[in-house]
Amino acid sequence: MTPTQNSLETVTLSALAILSFMVALGSWRFMVMGLEEAFRGAPFDVFLSNNRLIFLAHIVASPIALAIGALQFFTRFLNASLVRHRFIGRVYGLAILVGGISAILMTLHMWDRPLAAIGFFWLGVFWIGTTGYAVALARWGNIRAHRDWMIRSFALTASALTLRLYLALYVTLGYDYHEVSHVLAWACWVPNLIFAEWLISRNLTRQRIAPMAG
Repeated sequence: MTPTQNSLETVTLSALAILSFMVALGSWRFMVMGLEEAFRGAPFDVFLSNNRLIFLAHIVASPIALAIGALQFFTRFLNASLVRHRFIGRVYGLAILVGGISAILMTLHMWDRPLAAIGFFWLGVFWIGTTGYAVALARWGNIRAHRDWMIRSFALTASALTLRLYLALYVTLGYDYHEVSHVLAWACWVPNLIFAEWLISRNLTRQRIAPMAG
């Protein structure tokens, strides 16, 4: 990687980390405003009134995963301390377990929009699955594969970012959330995974070529 490419990647990942942290903070606004006020007029109004604990678990745990998930790309920071690396990884994994399970339970109450429910359901399943497999690979000592699966995991975690971006676009165009939820439920994470696969392939290719260059 050239110095210019390295600098560009550092800037991009830093911006991603900052954006993730900002969205996470925005998601925790209920801690100051209260649940009802923070989500007044949001598409979760009905769910909030009937399934308060599940909703609370999701909005507490998921932003934690988002806030610290981007740190995995800063290898110098993580690798400087194995204790720090493991602690951050465990918090990330636990946050996804709670956030994923609560997300899956939430989809069981939105079958008035089956296509959206199925999309968000599989997002929750793959979110937990990719992260769990990444953790298992680390325990087995397969660090390269662990890294690849953590990239896939964060691609799904970042669905919180892409969902908000797409929603803002649709609202600007005059659409209501319920009108486009069947699109958002898939668009917020499927393209992310495709991009993750491209990124993983690009990195693996570079690793194979690098020894020959020496």
